[in-house]
Amino acid sequence: MKKSADIDPITLAVLSGRMEQIADEMDATLFRAAFNPIIAEAHDASHGLYHAQSGNTLVQGKSGLPIFVGVMSFAVKAVIDKAAELGELNDGDIFIFNDAHIGGTHLSDMRLVRPYFYEGELFCFLASVGHWHDLGGAVPGNYNPSATDAFQEAFILPPVRLARAGEVNTDIIDILMRNTRLPQSAEGDLNGQLGALDLGVRRMDELLGEYGAGTVSAALEALGDRAETLMRAELSALPDGRWEAVDYLDNDGVSDSALPIKVALEISGDTMVLDFEGTAPRCAGPVNIAFPTAVATAYVAIKHIFPNLPANAGVMRPIDVRIPEGSLLAADFPAPVGGYTETILRMIDVIFSAASGVAPDRIVANAYGTINALSIAGRRSNGKPWVMFSFYGGGHGGSPEGDGLSHGNAPISTATIPPMEILEAAYPVLFRQWALRPGSAGAGKNRGGMGAIYEIEILEENGAEVFLFGERGRFAPKGVTGGGEAALNVFTYEQDDGWHTPPLTSKMHGIRLRQGQVVRLETPGGGGYGRAGERAAEAVAQDVAFGLLSAEEADTQYGSAWRGPRG
Repeated sequence: MKKSADIDPITLAVLSGRMEQIADEMDATLFRAAFNPIIAEAHDASHGLYHAQSGNTLVQGKSGLPIFVGVMSFAVKAVIDKAAELGELNDGDIFIFNDAHIGGTHLSDMRLVRPYFYEGELFCFLASVGHWHDLGGAVPGNYNPSATDAFQEAFILPPVRLARAGEVNTDIIDILMRNTRLPQSAEGDLNGQLGALDLGVRRMDELLGEYGAGTVSAALEALGDRAETLMRAELSALPDGRWEAVDYLDNDGVSDSALPIKVALEISGDTMVLDFEGTAPRCAGPVNIAFPTAVATAYVAIKHIFPNLPANAGVMRPIDVRIPEGSLLAADFPAPVGGYTETILRMIDVIFSAASGVAPDRIVANAYGTINALSIAGRRSNGKPWVMFSFYGGGHGGSPEGDGLSHGNAPISTATIPPMEILEAAYPVLFRQWALRPGSAGAGKNRGGMGAIYEIEILEENGAEVFLFGERGRFAPKGVTGGGEAALNVFTYEQDDGWHTPPLTSKMHGIRLRQGQVVRLETPGGGGYGRAGERAAEAVAQDVAFGLLSAEEADTQYGSAWRGPRG
């Protein structure tokens, strides 16, 4: 058996690229085969290779969601433990589950884990995860803003064997299809994931057939070790010290109380501690997250701060992530976790804010901080149900290099926002407006990006119900190094007596709309980077000329120097 030290740099680079390509090709296979637009268009999915004994991430595809890099290692470890409990693991076995307290994220994410055997020996695990459109529960699309336990969010499937030695257990598929409002979509996504795993097996057979199991195994070990070495070098280059930050969630969707998320970032030599002591305790509503999700989120933030590091578990070896027991970042089953996206975005925000004290040249100001999970559902005139679940964009934070991205997706993902043409073609809705939101960015030397405005009209004669799960309605995205806050999130909806806003600002359950009525989202921009007084007058004038900022707003935020000598 070769050792990692025996791998020459050229071979290591070639094998690293080949294995990344396998994961990338698995991503592409699912994206092309999936039935629901959250996977097919938005790429809310991921594939990777995982360690045979620990479940640690070895390689992940570049097109999938970064949050899955860390969290899927917990999912694979759950399968390893399950197989040990059952006392057998066969070539051709496939395990499936969506239990978020075991595998992280939320119940919409269906995980498939397959052991990969080469010449009769377990070599690694292949895994596929994708966001299914609907898995039962009280709310179509599964973002239930008022859930008080996981049973109100979706059907819960623990790790079970979908296939044994290549023979699929159709009973499991029958159970899944009976617990979704959209069985055709679910079956299509399942088949896409199975196809991605099959392709992964074929590509791994080709790779190991060419290089041998010993060489590839040594390369995987070397990649993890080198990631650790690089991370320690990055930390050693930063000053020792402790920096703190705190931010808040609007509420938990059940009671109207703000929930703090706090972090202390401490660097000592070549190690880092991220301590979330002081974060709110477990809450009644669905903004809790499971421990695996919290650890994975810390990884995503670290990867943003140190973007040149590889995507494997070695990066996290020098980093101690401390999650307080009993906090909303370590919720036990059956605590509701459906709105995990909102909480992990706030975790990333506070890590960035704390890190701006030690490495301001690496930090981006807070992005818009909510996916605004909007579910619109109803029945067509022929009686068939429809569910339009999607997420919506906003502004990213300003950075040392320039202004923030306008109308981007959340920094937890590399996903794209589903195009309105796709949504309008699939569902009985009309987008009256899909535009940038002027004046929504945080001021700064480099301002934040602009948020967006979406107006969605219901076309179905039977009307529809609307469910919103958002954030940043009361606590605006923050700037860093003196930058200003962005605009708040605003949600309104039309009723017979006019326009309304939700009592809990960013969350609402069961809004009934008639044909022709409208929901409107005005999403936040990103926070600013650096003091507004340092922004170039020409840049302010250009924003005004492009309609991104009114002249009055420019005067308030930047003074009147942008107008030039004529005023």
